[in-house]
Amino acid sequence: MAATLRIQSDWSQALRRDEGEAWLSCRSPGKPTLYGSLTRRGLSTEGVPDIAASEGFVVGEVTKKSILISCPHENVSTKFLAPYTTFCRIHQKSVTCLDISSGGGLGVSTSTDGTMKIWQAANGEIRRLLEGHVYDVNCCRFFPSGLVVLSGGMDAQLKIWSAEDASCVVTFKGHKGGILDTAIVDRGRNVLSCSRDGTARLWDCGKSACLGVIADCGSPVNGIAVGTADNSLNLGTPEKAPSEREVGTEGKILLLAREDKKLQGVGLQSRQPVFLFVGSDAFNCCTFLSSTYILAGTQDGNIYQLDVRNTNSPIQVIHRSGAPVLSLLPYRDGFIASQGN
Repeated sequence: MAATLRIQSDWSQALRRDEGEAWLSCRSPGKPTLYGSLTRRGLSTEGVPDIAASEGFVVGEVTKKSILISCPHENVSTKFLAPYTTFCRIHQKSVTCLDISSGGGLGVSTSTDGTMKIWQAANGEIRRLLEGHVYDVNCCRFFPSGLVVLSGGMDAQLKIWSAEDASCVVTFKGHKGGILDTAIVDRGRNVLSCSRDGTARLWDCGKSACLGVIADCGSPVNGIAVGTADNSLNLGTPEKAPSEREVGTEGKILLLAREDKKLQGVGLQSRQPVFLFVGSDAFNCCTFLSSTYILAGTQDGNIYQLDVRNTNSPIQVIHRSGAPVLSLLPYRDGFIASQGN
């Protein structure tokens, strides 16, 4: 397993100061961790910090917003990115979920302070406070239009909100436990949710009704993702004709990240199981890289890449630390992962 470089979380702020310092470490399985530091020696005429590393580490390219560090002894290098901007006044406590509208203009987020807010992505200015869930709100996301928000809470309710006036236009009830994640089918006439009650449900936004239980796992479903399946994949046949209110479910597969260490694929229209993969610990999140390749993250820090056509063994398992993998997002030719450390 490859060595891992780590850096002080607020390194960009620390190295803005004259003679500022930030700690570094390089951890390789089975070997003592190498510790070191970065020190700012000055500033170039372009405003780029001049950074020196302690013994065992080498500083590569430095910009105002990034720094490349390597540890030659372990043949590992990592580019660390500083935040583009930071909003400190939107929430008072930990942010639990976040989404940006398709146009990039608005953000929506939930927090352990009990609030859900819509804000300007450019400057963090709060635009709307979305109030109506009884307990904590676990998840939120924009519809493709960017004008409507979907949220799920510990009160087992799924709600749809207007981003323009903060009104709650639809409330879905049917889950028996807190809602942990949501997904939107195509343009959003149908939406999906998963819950601590072990089920994933499909909902009709226009009629405010449940169109069916897609899966009943007997174990909490921590995360879901919906995507178009590879043409060669057999998604099964529905036992009864789909409702005319079901829109965009054909040819789709639903991924379920389960608490019982299982990652499951289900035909969205057929409700039939497609695959079941057993991991090292509870699965927290999942996403599609393409119609063929998927990712899923576990509580013990593993990120599995799988081919949906053959899930007997993973393409690769990435392990950077033992901290829980909390979210996964496809990005360019790779992906972004967040962990609980």
